[in-house]
Amino acid sequence: MPQLNPQTVFEQERDRLRKLHPTPTEIPSCLSLFDDYISSASVVIRSQIKSLYRFGHRPECSPKFEEFKFCLSLKSLHPEERREVWIQRRAEWWARKRLDKSSEDVWDIRTEPLQAFPKPITDEMFE
Repeated sequence: MPQLNPQTVFEQERDRLRKLHPTPTEIPSCLSLFDDYISSASVVIRSQIKSLYRFGHRPECSPKFEEFKFCLSLKSLHPEERREVWIQRRAEWWARKRLDKSSEDVWDIRTEPLQAFPKPITDEMFE
């Protein structure tokens, strides 16, 4: 697996997020982030049971609460500044996630398709 440059990964994520969220109205609102936190928190029993069933432990809600607090701290900024700061934070998060170990580490990205795969079916195979 090729070694990734952290700065390059960050720039790729920042560019991707800028395309994905071209205007300030595209970034999540504080209300939607608060809803995410509440849906993860202990007040919603359904999410607790689903997490226990799927992962064997209760969901970790503190990152969602941190996102909500971060959103509140951006309220005094101009909308375009708020978008840039949010994109910067999310790009850093995605870059860390890409650089950390994952189940995808065992795969190399194929740049060319395999030759003669799948093998063409011929009459000789049936003889």
